[in-house]
Amino acid sequence: MDNNNKLKKIIGPVILVLILAFMISLPLFAQNYTIILLRTILMYVALTLSWVLFSGFTGYTSLATAVFYGTGLYTAGVLNGVLPLPLLMLCSGLISAVLALIIGTITLRLRGIYFAIFTLSSVELIKHVLNWYEINVLGVRGHYVTRVDYGTVYYILLAIVVLILITTYLIKRSRYGLALSGIKSCEEAAVHTGVNATALKVLLFALSAFFIGMTGTVMATGMLYVDSIIAFNLNYSFFPTLMAIFGGMSSMFGPIIGATVFAYLQEYLITRSPDAYMFIFGLVMIITILYLPDGLVGLYVRIRELLLQKAIPQIRRKISGGKHANTAS
Repeated sequence: MDNNNKLKKIIGPVILVLILAFMISLPLFAQNYTIILLRTILMYVALTLSWVLFSGFTGYTSLATAVFYGTGLYTAGVLNGVLPLPLLMLCSGLISAVLALIIGTITLRLRGIYFAIFTLSSVELIKHVLNWYEINVLGVRGHYVTRVDYGTVYYILLAIVVLILITTYLIKRSRYGLALSGIKSCEEAAVHTGVNATALKVLLFALSAFFIGMTGTVMATGMLYVDSIIAFNLNYSFFPTLMAIFGGMSSMFGPIIGATVFAYLQEYLITRSPDAYMFIFGLVMIITILYLPDGLVGLYVRIRELLLQKAIPQIRRKISGGKHANTAS
């Protein structure tokens, strides 16, 4: 039993290292279209993992992803040509984190649907305030962004994904992860044991926003033009949430699988059936929520358990049959 547990602990990191090595080498032989598609997939993986970093630990459903992603996009437009890309990413990440601290301090005393509605409303509020400011104060709308080659964007996004995974791993195995687990299970009980629940939630919210903001800035370099309407798109709040649910949040592989499948499905449907892709997306999510509440990972676990339940009795019968045959001889 101990050997099996040790083997499980080794297999996960080995698989991740092999996948990472493959992803690093992929641009060396892949075509430009493949790199562009993988860039989009990595973007969604980063957004989904960032969402899970907060909502998975705390149990709070945040719909503010579009706020922080839009902040990254918009910051890249405003500061275009002023800062080099690494500093621009850091700047947008910090702005997103500060914005998350403000929103989190106001809203993270709310719970359930009230928190979700407030975070969703903040997307529309910031979008229309910036749009009004651009038109009525600046007299111009939108900003141009200097394009960066797809390969560079791909590697930066891959680095962000790895950084989020490492951060999630370290938090899970720290005393903060234990405190967050207590908040998710029963926040009142965690508070009574001395956990500063509000402070932990706000800080984790800001950390999640930091990664989302950086991702937005990197993706902006693949665009020529950014304005508030483009940047603060509500889909960037809904899609990561749906991708995490679709993949399953019981392991770190779930959100990655969900984001990868959904991002590819989106690209395929937009190019093949642009008028129906949102309908199909909605249909897939309804089926997932009704029949796959634990996502694709949960489905895999259930199938594996069923196979094991059928296989183990057969193995036992073969073993017992072999013993009887030996005894008879």
